[in-house]
Amino acid sequence: MPNPRTAEQQDRFTPANAETAVTVRRSQLPLNCPTPHTALWASHPRVYLPIDEAPDGRIRCPYCGTVYTLES
Repeated sequence: MPNPRTAEQQDRFTPANAETAVTVRRSQLPLNCPTPHTALWASHPRVYLPIDEAPDGRIRCPYCGTVYTLES
């Protein structure tokens, strides 16, 4: 269950969908958007992105448009 006091701690979280391009390492897989450092209450539903199956190592979130690139 999300922390109901999250809204009181704005300085601890990145604003929702603040980044439009994010590089991820294999150690961070499986990839989901929004990331764990995003305030979930202000963002879209969590979606898992199969970046390891993308031919060019890039994938776009269907909700917010953030482009994730898998570090080579």
